[in-house]
Amino acid sequence: MTQQTSAKAIVVFDIDGVVRDVSGSYRRAIADTVEYFTTQAYRPTPLEIDQLKFEGVWNNDWEASQELIYRYFATQGQTREQLQLDYSAIVAFFQSRYRGSDPNNFTGYICNEPLLLQPSYLEQLTQAGIDWGFFSGATRASANYVLEKRLGLQSPVLIAMEDAPGKPDPTGLFATVRQLENGIEQKSAIVYVGDTVADMYTVEKARSLDSAHTWLGVGVLPPHVQETAARSDAYSETLIAAGAAVVLRNVEQLSPVKIQELLQLKQ
Repeated sequence: MTQQTSAKAIVVFDIDGVVRDVSGSYRRAIADTVEYFTTQAYRPTPLEIDQLKFEGVWNNDWEASQELIYRYFATQGQTREQLQLDYSAIVAFFQSRYRGSDPNNFTGYICNEPLLLQPSYLEQLTQAGIDWGFFSGATRASANYVLEKRLGLQSPVLIAMEDAPGKPDPTGLFATVRQLENGIEQKSAIVYVGDTVADMYTVEKARSLDSAHTWLGVGVLPPHVQETAARSDAYSETLIAAGAAVVLRNVEQLSPVKIQELLQLKQ
């Protein structure tokens, strides 16, 4: 491992599909919501949800649910203008499944999300002098639930849905980096770790707007695509085509040594 140089590494993590497995929570809630608003006529498969996400602009799962509903009714000959879906009703139903119906406590699918990394992994990064934080399209309440309650992190740097425009807009990524740099003038190398096309597009847009930093997108395969080699390979190829420098099977494979190797290749 090389000595630290003037390019300090900062790692920013997406949360859904990277820190926690959301195949049985967020994605299940998408399917439930679409099924409900199509009166049980259509329930999207995990592959169909992935195909929508591959378009790179449906990072917000409420909007993704609405889009799938619209597309179903388009196949039935109904236009968006005719339907005039109530977006707030879609959000409310989705949240009743994901968060649960108790307004004061999480009781829904969020309670059963498997964790994909352990606090000890983040401690390894800290010991190696690598700063880290989170930029996610999840709500702040949902993100803090997994980061603080489940992982036990103390007030981690987090930019959530309420704090910035949705990906692939890089505003939130820039804000996360600013907090981690804390006003120190340095040429940081930024690694953004995500599991979707939108995540990789965010890095590409950040690079196009900010040449003062080195930008690197690292893809992670979410658990639901790892059931077969064919799906894993196809998903990896999609992330690489969207700009990922490498695609890993689990976020903890992005060790301090691996980060240095990737940044050396980038220079």
